[in-house]
Amino acid sequence: MRNVLALFDGISCGRVALDRAGVDYDTYYSSEIDPKCVEIVTHQHPTTVHLGDVENWRSWDIDDIDLVMGGSPCQGFSFQGKQLNFNDPRSKLFWTMVDIINHFKPRYFLLENVVMKQQYQDIISNALGVKPVLINSSDIVPQNRRRLYWTNIPGFSSGPKPTNPKLSSVLLSQTDDKYLITTAHQRRIDTSDDVAKGFTKIDPDRAVCMTARQFGNWKGTYITTPKGLRKLTPVECERLQTLPDDYTAAVADSHRYRALGNGWTVDVISHIFSLIPKAVVA
Repeated sequence: MRNVLALFDGISCGRVALDRAGVDYDTYYSSEIDPKCVEIVTHQHPTTVHLGDVENWRSWDIDDIDLVMGGSPCQGFSFQGKQLNFNDPRSKLFWTMVDIINHFKPRYFLLENVVMKQQYQDIISNALGVKPVLINSSDIVPQNRRRLYWTNIPGFSSGPKPTNPKLSSVLLSQTDDKYLITTAHQRRIDTSDDVAKGFTKIDPDRAVCMTARQFGNWKGTYITTPKGLRKLTPVECERLQTLPDDYTAAVADSHRYRALGNGWTVDVISHIFSLIPKAVVA
């Protein structure tokens, strides 16, 4: 494969997935505006070529793109948001991705996004010329993460073979006390209806879906310890996204949680990329 263009690249989960799938490429171009994500990627993948804001794509001096991938901002489509759909300025960036695909004409593309109303799925499907496949990452990691994947990679019709692991498989045997929550915050969780709604879980077999705001609003997954409740550590969150331990350690924990919540489950993406024909991989 010649060159790869990753839009809304975050922490380059797509690059990790390509490497894990054994897909060789010449240059990995990354478009990302979050400086903390760029810091993580620069630390982990120093050969990445950073392009900056996707809205400036017409000024990019790049060519020979074989794969365009990205997870365009989902806030306008998420059932937990205001349902502004394409009227949300962030979700309108999907059309920028379409323009880029039409301009560079890559062999393959991959779009990831949240589960959304059928009418918006249909608009995206009509624009890309393919229908999405729904995969829940919980098939292979103990995290409920339902996502839609649109791609023209041949042979893709389902997710990886389910293994249905439990949350205990990713938990550290020892954690720092800084991940314990205070008594006041414990009361906040106890008096909230987030548990009943499923936004917060304590000692579950499967973690709730990680988000960019996890733990900041006391929604998330908590573990009971002899010292009280604790939140998941960044390393445990990395494991839930099938990333290497300490992959995001170049930045502070708060930025790690945000980046991981916005990230991809690498082994799901690697499964998709493993279907790229070997003649193209070579």
